[in-house]
Amino acid sequence: MDTKKFYITTPIFYANAELHLGHTYTLILSDILARYHRGIGDETFFLTGSDEHGDKIVRAAQKQDMGPQAFVNANVAKMQELIKELNVSNDLFIRTSDKEHHWQGVTKLWHALEEAGDIYKGIYKGLYCVGCEAFITEKELVEGKCVNHDSVPEKIEEENYFFKLSKYAPEIKRLLESGELKITPKSKVNEVIALIEAGEEGGVLNDVSISRPERAIPWGIPVPNEPNQLMYVWCDALSNYITALGYGRKDDENFKKFWPANVQVLGKDILRFHALLWPAFLLSAKLPLPQELLVHGFVTSGGKKMSKTIGNVLSPGEFISEYGLDSLRYYLAREVSTGEDWDLTREKFKEVYNANLANGLGNLVSRTLKMAEQYFEGEVKGDTTSVPPLRTRIQEVEALGDLPGLTLPYLITSDILPRYHVHMTAYEVNKAADAIWELVGHLDQFVTDYEPFKLIKTDKEATEKVLWGLLYGLREISTMLAPMMPETAEKISELLGAKVGKEGDITFSSNVPSEPLFMRK
Repeated sequence: MDTKKFYITTPIFYANAELHLGHTYTLILSDILARYHRGIGDETFFLTGSDEHGDKIVRAAQKQDMGPQAFVNANVAKMQELIKELNVSNDLFIRTSDKEHHWQGVTKLWHALEEAGDIYKGIYKGLYCVGCEAFITEKELVEGKCVNHDSVPEKIEEENYFFKLSKYAPEIKRLLESGELKITPKSKVNEVIALIEAGEEGGVLNDVSISRPERAIPWGIPVPNEPNQLMYVWCDALSNYITALGYGRKDDENFKKFWPANVQVLGKDILRFHALLWPAFLLSAKLPLPQELLVHGFVTSGGKKMSKTIGNVLSPGEFISEYGLDSLRYYLAREVSTGEDWDLTREKFKEVYNANLANGLGNLVSRTLKMAEQYFEGEVKGDTTSVPPLRTRIQEVEALGDLPGLTLPYLITSDILPRYHVHMTAYEVNKAADAIWELVGHLDQFVTDYEPFKLIKTDKEATEKVLWGLLYGLREISTMLAPMMPETAEKISELLGAKVGKEGDITFSSNVPSEPLFMRK
């Protein structure tokens, strides 16, 4: 069977300050999907990186009495340190200040837009939000301020290069309505179409400025043959998705192999750039569009999007130091529904951690392995046909077929695993995590139903079958957990010590953990 390719990107993160939990969610969500596709055999390329040009960088660097390059170097080092701490498995980290790997592709894209007749010079007069690095309109403001950064935009009048976004608005609308340009969740499709229809008279979008004078932002990529104009940050930044693959360079094999992206993960605040401007650039340059845009909501703090500008940022480090990395990864995987905003509180985190990790999965692993050690010195043999049927859970799964013979292995392979894979391939990570914890519940109930700690006194053979079923279930849990909680999955797998025989039988040579997987808090 031919290997499928899977290319996933995060937005590149702005290098004006340290990353917070909002960025952490983007990284972990993308990492889970990349790990899953590697696990099922897809040839996977996972990209993240840093957006290093623009007005915000210059201003932030000046406040610290630093040059822009030195300033972004320091912040990018912190980004990469956090990415490593989060156990994010990206294949490449692209930097927009990288002249060797990024600038050539940006210049090529600019020339492609020129050749299509889609770039012209004009005067821009209007409002500009430094936090968004975007020109905005009066109707986008709330009480005169940008809703994302709670700041008053600046009034600007200057000569820039413009891109004919209006030319591509009808085609983008058609692509959205037909589903050829897919956006998840679907509610965001209507949101983007509404932006198109609410444009200028006739239902078209305004053309957009894609450069600014060097005197306004003296930090960026020069416009070809006109160094007193610098490429506006979105023209520079969006192209990273193809320049990272080699677009514009001789070594463009990855571009040929992986583009278009299977999924581009982004926050809802930058949807319009990715759903309007980015597709228009690609259409102009006659390049394929990404297959899907996966738009997540904000991890909020105090009811507002976490923002370095507002100052309501929560650090991932405080949760990692208190609860461990995989606990944070679990929480963001299961407790956050991708398309919705969600408010983080320390109290809720502790409650979920104790209920589902310490008292849930951790306790199940610990007591199962202790029984295996106590009753069989850790050596438990069996196969999927020897597991006794489920008891009290039968009514809950009556649609699955032959009820009298329904066993844990049958339940896992016919119901839990298929649903898990459906959700993961649909990028519904939280629902896939629910399926895993549904299996945790079934295993807990299996212990309650058969009480192996009592059964051992009267029937050792039956006890071994029960424990084998529990160990088999934990093995499946560790496999499903691998993309979400890789360290925990590896620990469980090592503790189980599963050895598959020639006839498909499995012997578990398990060990009792020296300490709980998750300490109660």
